[in-house]
Amino acid sequence: MRRSDFAYELPTELIAQHPSAQRSGSRLLDAGAADGALRDLMFVDLPSLLRPDDLLVFNDTRVIPARVLGIKPTGGQVEILLERILSAPGAAPGRILAHVHASKALRADAPIALPGGVHARFVTRHEDLFELELNAEPLAYFEQHGAMPLPPYIERGADNEDAERYQTVYARESGAVAAPTAGLHFDAAMLERCKEVGVRVAYVTLHVGAGTFQSIRVENLDEHRMHSERANVSAEVCDEVAETRRRGGRVVAIGTTVVRSLESAAASGSLLAFAGETSIFIRPGYRFRVVDALLTNFHLPESTLLMLVCAFAGYDRVMQAYQHAVERRYRFFSYGDAMFLTKGA
Repeated sequence: MRRSDFAYELPTELIAQHPSAQRSGSRLLDAGAADGALRDLMFVDLPSLLRPDDLLVFNDTRVIPARVLGIKPTGGQVEILLERILSAPGAAPGRILAHVHASKALRADAPIALPGGVHARFVTRHEDLFELELNAEPLAYFEQHGAMPLPPYIERGADNEDAERYQTVYARESGAVAAPTAGLHFDAAMLERCKEVGVRVAYVTLHVGAGTFQSIRVENLDEHRMHSERANVSAEVCDEVAETRRRGGRVVAIGTTVVRSLESAAASGSLLAFAGETSIFIRPGYRFRVVDALLTNFHLPESTLLMLVCAFAGYDRVMQAYQHAVERRYRFFSYGDAMFLTKGA
C-alpha cells in the first residue's frame, strides 16, 4: 500500500482544540463488533466492551514540559522543543536532543539565552535534530521553565489546563514530549469501574517523541524511515500477558504506543522483557503477536498511527469507521474522541 491510500477528508472544525469538560466525557465509537457494525457510545460505556480476565495495558510515560523560547546574541528568537535527554539523570551541564526553529542557522560559538538565566550551546546536528548543552540539569530545568508541547494542529498556546489534561492520571516515568492520548480519557473513577468488571491492569513505558507528528514524505512506504523511541516492557508484564492467555482473556492495548511496545518486545516471536530503542513500523500486512483489542483516538490522515490501526483491524473496516466518525461529527486527534477495535482476521 502507499501513503495516499490512507488519506481522508477531515473538516478542520473537527480537530479538537481543547479537552472535553471531563476526562471521561468524550464519545466512543465501538468498531469492534464481529459483524462490522458501528455503535456510537460515550466513553463511560467502555466497561461494557470489556470482559472478565481481560488485561488492560497502559503506557505510564509522563510528558515533560518540553518547549522553551530562547534568545540568540543577535536578539533573534529560538524555539527549542526537547526530543530526549542524552546526559545521565542529575548531570549538569546536561546534553539534549531537540527540534530547533530559528530564523537563521545556529552557530557553535553563540550561546542561546533561556528563561531562568540558563544558556544552551549548540554542539552538533543529528539529521533533523540538534544536540545542545545546557548549563543546568535538563529534566529539572524543563520541569520548571518549559511549556507543555501541544501538537502542531492545536492552534493555541499551552495554558494551565494543558498542564493537567495533556497528562494521564497514571503518568509516572518522565521522558515523553507527546502524550499517549488514548489514556487521557481515563480518570480514577473510570479505572476503578474497569477493574470492577474483572479486568487486570499492567503498565509499559514508551517515551513518545515529537517524531510522532512528522508526516511521511514518501509515497512508497518501503522507503519510510520511522523515528526511534525508548520503550520498556518488564518481565512482570510478560507474565501478566501469559496469565491472561491462560485464563482466556484478551490483551487490550490502551493506545498505539502500547501496541508498539508490546509488539517490539515480541519481535523474536515470543513476548520477552524489553528495554531499549524501537523504530517498529506497523502497517497492513503485519502479523500481530500480542494485542487482541485496541482503544485509540482518531489519527491524522496519511500518518503511521492510522496505518497501524488499519493493520490491526483491517483497512476497509477502519476507513469506513473514520468516514462514519466524520459524518457523525466526532472530535479528532489528541484531545478528541476514542474508538474501540478488535483484531481483524
